[in-house]
Amino acid sequence: MSGRGEDGRTAPRLSPRNKRAEIVAVATEYFGETGYEDTRWADVATAVGLGPTALYHYFESKQQCLFEILVEGVEDALAEFLRHNQGEFAEAFPAVVRGSFERSDREARRARVLVAEQGLVRHPRPAPREENARVLAFSLIKKYEAGWRDLLAAGMSAGVIPTADPDLLTRAVIGTYNSVWAWYRPEGRLGLDEVADFYVPRLLAIAGLPE
Repeated sequence: MSGRGEDGRTAPRLSPRNKRAEIVAVATEYFGETGYEDTRWADVATAVGLGPTALYHYFESKQQCLFEILVEGVEDALAEFLRHNQGEFAEAFPAVVRGSFERSDREARRARVLVAEQGLVRHPRPAPREENARVLAFSLIKKYEAGWRDLLAAGMSAGVIPTADPDLLTRAVIGTYNSVWAWYRPEGRLGLDEVADFYVPRLLAIAGLPE
């Protein structure tokens, strides 16, 4: 088990079985709390008990690590979306929306990283491993957005919600949801249950579906 250092971040394991996974976990916390640009790669190395150059055995760069965090986050979001997207639209859409707020503290920090840094996946990278991770992250984000679009379009086709431009409606719903992760902090005044209670009925209303 990993402990916590004095600054509240994950302390290095003495005998890690998977150092690469540990780097991802610690980098997620740093990027989520400090910001990607303001996180020093050397600080991540120190936190996992490595010298700065040793990180390059696991990752080509800090940006490759970021892209792999985005991949992990979107893969989990996709799996969650598919798990809740069952049955008729009137049941599936509220379940998907409510389920999107079911996050551990680590997952909340990762969501913050995803929302803050996903624009970087639009810019090709010259380094091969960076580019492979970027392309995968970009394709998964597009797949996730398409899932929401298809779900909302199905609700329109069934006459459950008013007809609208499905792309605009998807952007409105996802954009409002993503805005939560720009300010939410696990250690803050509000718990995610309280945040969900406020946002879920409003997200349903944006789509035209009363809670």
